Amino acid sequence: MSEILITGGSLIDGTGAAPRAADVLLRDDSIVAVGPHGTVVAAADALRINATGKTVMPGLIDAHLHSTFDDVQSNDELFFHREAAMSALTTSQNLQKILRAGVTSFMDPDTAWGIGPSVRDAIDCGVIDGPRMKTGYQALLTAVGGTAGRLIPDEGRTGYAQVVNNTDEIVMWTRRHIKYGADWIKIHATGSVPTRKGELLVWTEDEMKASCDTAHDLGIPVTAHCRSDESTAAAVRAGVDLILHASYITEDTVQLLVDSGTPVCPTFTFLANLADYGPKVGAGIGQEDLFRGEIRATAKMMRAAYDAGVPILCGSESGFALTPYGHWHGREMEVFVNELGLTPLEAITCGTKNGALAMRMDDVGVIDVGYRADVLVVDGDPSKDIRLLNDKSRFAHIISKGKPVDTTRPWPSHTKIPGSKVANWSSEPLTFERAMTPD
Repeated sequence: MSEILITGGSLIDGTGAAPRAADVLLRDDSIVAVGPHGTVVAAADALRINATGKTVMPGLIDAHLHSTFDDVQSNDELFFHREAAMSALTTSQNLQKILRAGVTSFMDPDTAWGIGPSVRDAIDCGVIDGPRMKTGYQALLTAVGGTAGRLIPDEGRTGYAQVVNNTDEIVMWTRRHIKYGADWIKIHATGSVPTRKGELLVWTEDEMKASCDTAHDLGIPVTAHCRSDESTAAAVRAGVDLILHASYITEDTVQLLVDSGTPVCPTFTFLANLADYGPKVGAGIGQEDLFRGEIRATAKMMRAAYDAGVPILCGSESGFALTPYGHWHGREMEVFVNELGLTPLEAITCGTKNGALAMRMDDVGVIDVGYRADVLVVDGDPSKDIRLLNDKSRFAHIISKGKPVDTTRPWPSHTKIPGSKVANWSSEPLTFERAMTPD
């Protein structure tokens, strides 16, 4: 039996309640006592953490994270330059970055070559260290594809994608993913078509319902990537349990969400990073207002959904070059404050307590007796400055599953993996005119 006593801190419990002075006692992987300063008694050999002047709060829950992608820079890389064994090995390192950024639980909806259940089991069995994990296997895509368009094959699978071409295949692969250990089934409801702007609904409602009914019969929930109002509404009617993105939703779709109680994980962070910082890394140059526009167009109705009681979750979509592991897991809360007008405490609840919905667990995301021992000790007060939670240097202590995380080790990193990066012959065609133009 191992105990940790955290004393002297200001407690944000994750429920939205105002901060209060409290001590917290952890025993193994459980919170066993919470009380006013000086009232909680621990064993003589307990580890004692003095949190005076600091904030004690639940570990973050990232409800939309791609742990097996290894910060890819393009769809070509993701689908054609990653193989399963190396993906698993890099994931084991990247989990350390995620944990050291204060994330003690996450949901990964689709994984490279379906390795997610094996990664989860390796964490649970102590083979590798990492946050609590719930996972899908691969995303179910129609032959139209997802955001990678014609890089997706007409049938079969590649990377995180499993192509399904009819209802029989939808039912078959839903069942197989569950057999392979998926905690979630993911439907890629919208996709890109070369002749059209934006993402289109590429599933019928009946097709989505076939996957939902099959999964629900086996006790497994379904999430869906929905980058339009039409797709969000269809997914809710089909029985999807968690909507990712819900871009451009209208009042009618908000009412569907309210009536069904379906939670939403908007995942604004990727767009926010493109809008605010993309040009620094050569991404989205000249399109900053477009990305901001999508956030603002969606945020108004997302706030209406929040006010009507729809659970809103935080997701970073980490795993891409614009959202690398360990750097942006707290950004969504900042966006919720700036764009949805939530208070910092409300945003923290979205990033902690509400995230338990993605974990399908009722004992994570809150600091209270009987909950799991996932705790952050933050240098500062995030109820006044939400940006602190995206600054990992502010985490004085991270406790995951009742054990302190060693944040003193060098930051995990690796050099370029042979064959994993796309190398262009040149940045532009070498025409005669270009060659003759003075530099």
